[in-house]
Amino acid sequence: MMVSPMHKIALRARALLDDCRGIVAVEFAVIVPVMLVMYFGMEEFASAVAVNRKVTIVARTLSDLTSQSPSVQDADLASFAQTAKAILTPYDPSILKSSVTEIYIDPTTHVARVQWSRALTIDRLGNVTVGVSSHTASQIVFVPPDLKIDGTYLIFSEVSYNYKPVIGYVMAKTGVPLSDFTYTRPRQTACVIYPTPSSGALPNCPQL
Repeated sequence: MMVSPMHKIALRARALLDDCRGIVAVEFAVIVPVMLVMYFGMEEFASAVAVNRKVTIVARTLSDLTSQSPSVQDADLASFAQTAKAILTPYDPSILKSSVTEIYIDPTTHVARVQWSRALTIDRLGNVTVGVSSHTASQIVFVPPDLKIDGTYLIFSEVSYNYKPVIGYVMAKTGVPLSDFTYTRPRQTACVIYPTPSSGALPNCPQL
């Protein structure tokens, strides 16, 4: 029986349409990129949430440790920063930027002013540097109304961290800025003296 060329083409087209051997490969090629983006996206998001939680804990720890001391000096603050480094493990502590500040609420003017402030940085080797903060003495700063009690002192800690995802599929490769802050009141004395006097005798709380 002779089969016309057009009939042969039609038979081959039907056979091609009925052939399902490549469906799995096509589905795999379509789904895998989406699954990879979802997987790595979840990993990046989970890491960002973990770092954000650690940033909050660091802010609370720095403020809490400082507020428990009658006085502090740079060596004490450096020790507190080492604790912050341990909290951040296994993430890079050199990206962490933090500061500890004491604030006094003036009973006459009812404004909150900086008594002292020190910045804490950690290098890639884990060494801590205690330096000049962006807050200067006598600078007026904001304090939440419910904490603004005349004649009292507050320990204020600020922490920031630029989280950079390893892959950057979902989040920006330049990083996601994370930050937090905490206020606590001195525990043992009305204020925390900085720096600790060499004589060991603590002076009266300053009222700048």
